Amino acid sequence: MAPPASKRPPRNKRGAARAPAPWSERFDEPVSDLVQRFTASVSFDQRLAPHDIAASLAHARMLAACRVISKVDLAHIERGMRAIRAEIDAGRFAWSLDAEDVHLNIERRLTELVGEAGKRLHTARSRNDQVATDVRLWLREEIDVIDALLARLQEALLAQAGRHAALVMPGFTHLQVAQPVTFGHHLMAYFEMFERDRARLAGCRERVNVLPLGAAALAGTTFPIEPGRVARELGFQAVAANSIDAVSDRDFAVEFCAHAALAMVHLSRFAEEIVLWMNPRFGFVRLPDRFCTGSSIMPQKKNPDVPELVRGKSARAIGDLVALLALMKGQPLAYNKDNQEDKEPLFDAADTLRDSLAVFAELVAGMQPVPGAMRAAALEGFATATDLADYLVRKGVPFRDAHGVVARAVREAEALGCDLSGLPLAVLRRFSPLIGADVFKSLTLEGSVAARNHAGGTAPAQVRAAVARARRRGKRP
Repeated sequence: MAPPASKRPPRNKRGAARAPAPWSERFDEPVSDLVQRFTASVSFDQRLAPHDIAASLAHARMLAACRVISKVDLAHIERGMRAIRAEIDAGRFAWSLDAEDVHLNIERRLTELVGEAGKRLHTARSRNDQVATDVRLWLREEIDVIDALLARLQEALLAQAGRHAALVMPGFTHLQVAQPVTFGHHLMAYFEMFERDRARLAGCRERVNVLPLGAAALAGTTFPIEPGRVARELGFQAVAANSIDAVSDRDFAVEFCAHAALAMVHLSRFAEEIVLWMNPRFGFVRLPDRFCTGSSIMPQKKNPDVPELVRGKSARAIGDLVALLALMKGQPLAYNKDNQEDKEPLFDAADTLRDSLAVFAELVAGMQPVPGAMRAAALEGFATATDLADYLVRKGVPFRDAHGVVARAVREAEALGCDLSGLPLAVLRRFSPLIGADVFKSLTLEGSVAARNHAGGTAPAQVRAAVARARRRGKRP
């Protein structure tokens, strides 16, 4: 007589018997195919495999050192893990939905390869502290890659800023011409944004670099373990101070996504400016053809698709942050299955930032300014009006009075259709008898930017000094 359906071994889509889950002895019937597909994470968490193997090996070596498992078992585990790593690297590893996640897939294959020793690997740990460890190892590596990409983008900015330290362009407030600045100074503003991004990521890395392994499910373990030994082998700076917090904490993931979202916002702001600068009404820069596309119907088009996509992808990073915050806001301690949903937004945020930085660094390096267009735009909108007010202040006029004098002069220039520098001296003196022939030096674009010769100012000498400081700072160990 056939056994009742509830006792029959579960089968996969091909009709073959599925290997039982490690917790299946507790239940009277197997998980349905629908639930299995719904709860499995192996489709996206398999990217953690190298880190799962590294953490498992460190855990096994610690267990052997503490005499929880034998040296023979350790040798078998190390041999099996080498084989698994080779299979994964070669693309021959058979990922199985039956095994739910990356951890059980690797453990099951290890047991197939080395037998009983593979079953002993999970002693003194849980998937709760295991996954927390794997994600931290993965994220630590991602932060290092992203930091290097930020540095590459900064280097492209420094190179451009150094070349164009004296190239005058209009500075804007409210997207209206405000005061003359230099292109190098404008680019260095983005350098500083990305410098803050790097500092924030460095702080995040410190908080990522804490080992949760040893917390087990939530309460720790009864075995005589030495988490510090594992931490040293894996390069963690510290061991989690509380086992409950260790398995339930996802602050590090939320923090990374916050930093990633802000870095993407910085990229998006830069992208928006490049889109504007590429518009013929501005015409401030040209992008290499390899960063642009055309139109299927309009032959003349050269569209700035890369900056547009970066601008759009910032929405993904912002969404990933919101998703993680919403995921965590209602969870009681300690681990909950909800936390399986932390990986996809975290992975997506890292992928989006990494890819955007890589393409943006090349785009910035290849970007070519158009000096004539920048200069023509800087001559519009009375960009040197503040310089005329400052000139009067140096002559003894209170600033508020000088402001009114210049406002009247601007109205006159506007009526005559010329810049302030185009008004004859006699006309300027009608607004203030203190104005002399030396005023025109203050009203030139070059005179305006050169006069702002202080730390943080737009004077070419200060831009070059800022570039030099940034290069020295970047060479510090």
